[in-house]
Amino acid sequence: MKKIKSALISVFHKTGLEEIVQTLDKLGVTIYSTGGTQKFIESQGVKVEAVETLTSYPSILDGRVKTLHPKIFGGLLARREEGHLAQLEEFDIPEIDLVIVDLYPFEETVAQTKDEDTIIEKIDIGGISLIRAAAKNYKDVVVVPSQNEYKFLLELLDEKNGYTELGDRKLLAAKAFGVSSHYDVAIYNYFAGDVLDESFKKSVAPGKALRYGENPHQQAVFFGKIEEVFDILGGKEISYNNLVDIDAAVNIMAEFESAKPSFAILKHTNTCGLATRETVFDAWTAALACDNISAFGGILICNKSIDLKTAEQINEIFYEVLIAPDFSEEAIELLSKKSRRILLKIKSWAMPEQVYKSLLNGVVTQDKDRKVESSKELEVLTNTSPSQAQIDDLLFANICAKHLKSNTIALVKNKQLIGMGCGQTSRVDACRQAIEKAKQFGFDLAGAVMASDAFFPFPDCVELAHKAGIKAVIQPAGSKNDQLSIDYCNQNDLAMVKTGIRHFKH
Repeated sequence: MKKIKSALISVFHKTGLEEIVQTLDKLGVTIYSTGGTQKFIESQGVKVEAVETLTSYPSILDGRVKTLHPKIFGGLLARREEGHLAQLEEFDIPEIDLVIVDLYPFEETVAQTKDEDTIIEKIDIGGISLIRAAAKNYKDVVVVPSQNEYKFLLELLDEKNGYTELGDRKLLAAKAFGVSSHYDVAIYNYFAGDVLDESFKKSVAPGKALRYGENPHQQAVFFGKIEEVFDILGGKEISYNNLVDIDAAVNIMAEFESAKPSFAILKHTNTCGLATRETVFDAWTAALACDNISAFGGILICNKSIDLKTAEQINEIFYEVLIAPDFSEEAIELLSKKSRRILLKIKSWAMPEQVYKSLLNGVVTQDKDRKVESSKELEVLTNTSPSQAQIDDLLFANICAKHLKSNTIALVKNKQLIGMGCGQTSRVDACRQAIEKAKQFGFDLAGAVMASDAFFPFPDCVELAHKAGIKAVIQPAGSKNDQLSIDYCNQNDLAMVKTGIRHFKH
């Protein structure tokens, strides 16, 4: 255990710092600071020593140099052992046990302005150096590298009364180097721009730093070349969650690459609207009708060029991303007026054959689920055979189910997704959800079809569907109780077909 006796604080974001400085003061910790942070600490009624009195140098070069001095970095980097401590004493350098830094908001500045001088001034030099020095010397120094760790530090101070253990310091050091690497990648990406040749970028670039990960407190980097898949026509910077949704959107629309005009709307990777029609406008209208509530803030994707008429209707709702193989000039002009909405022109529907996922302390890889059933592969299990129109809808529904989270049920009528239940722990719940969604948006289920991503071990789902008006069902089959559902269909004049292929999506 090591006691924190001194702290250097230099932060951009002050929110959350109040309790920390009050706690440090109560613990008798000597606090060093400079500039705006010093004034903030003093405003809290807490004694603070100016870095300038320690270094005997004022803040110079418009604040570019404040903490870059041997008396600061000596106190951070000195190992608490005889040789180093003797040198600290010789040169009158105090030990610094805690560093709290929150860097200049470089990424936020890049997102807010194109002014290069403003952006350059938000490249933190002193702060990033303090973070790296303190993290390197984690055996003796505690580093708090961002506002995200203020709460953790406060809990640590309260629980251990100003002491820290090696594990605490090493954890914070790891987070510090995470902050440092993320910050450097963001700066690299800004400078790289169009000035570096592609071969150099590919050999050096470690990935593209994203604004944040799944949530604002998570950092994220994209290792990929999005420009090989899309021309980015406009909009805000693509986020982690945007990428996840875009991937899901491309995967489902790739199934309709050569089909008639088709439009899909996704929310949180699940398709909440999908339709195929004779025109793009009609496909959009039908897709939106599936669930115009979930469409708010969704990901939109089409397999054909977006014309002005369709763009005018799309422009009426709020969405995150719009993807299409092309846009008319008039459509681009209109849609670009809302600068935060991302416009992507897809270059190719082809995606890698392998998919990857991190699990535990490793990564698993598997073949992409590229199986697409055809009418020739369907096996009719019931006395009643589906009509050609029903077969078309069954295959459409099967694709919908394939791309929804399991357990899932998809209801389709006239090549329009009219109800879906997904991510349920019970297939019966998924079925009920799909039926209720369809009713909620005013769809008549009479004559519709149902797809399930896995077999029916009991006839309950088939019974629910039949009572709602469903006339045909597609499922993988394979349960020892398949016959129970088949018997129910035969007793009630329903058609059921078997694919023999399960499309579970966890």
